[in-house]
Amino acid sequence: MLRLMVVALSLTVFSEASMARDDKLFFSLESAMNSDLAKMKLDQEVTFSFGEQAPAFTDKKGTFVSNKKTNAFNKSDQAACERAFISAMLSLRDRALKEGGNAVVNIHSFYNQDAYFSDTDYECHAGAVMAGVALKGTVVTVK
Repeated sequence: MLRLMVVALSLTVFSEASMARDDKLFFSLESAMNSDLAKMKLDQEVTFSFGEQAPAFTDKKGTFVSNKKTNAFNKSDQAACERAFISAMLSLRDRALKEGGNAVVNIHSFYNQDAYFSDTDYECHAGAVMAGVALKGTVVTVK
């Protein structure tokens, strides 16, 4: 009986420790945007600008946040984060189309409402079973 209790306690402790992992990671925007998944899912209808660089635009439709999570089980952190990133980008694209815009500018990481601006990488939080990416961007119309 004691042995069974020790095994059960060990499984609980190790399970909770692995589930509590929340690593803050940074991955390449270029790599994610050039991935097969991005090429397959993100069409050319909407253009994207990262960081604080933005093309001239004629009409601002609003600023929106996309917070996406994905199953990270049996995936590398980079693969899981890339999937969450593409999902967040699809959400921003869909919002742009819904609002009548053709671009999303000023895209930056916004995990836990903490802004991280970069034109080279994005922030992802990875755990044992989930990975998440939050992005914020402004939908506009560009010429």
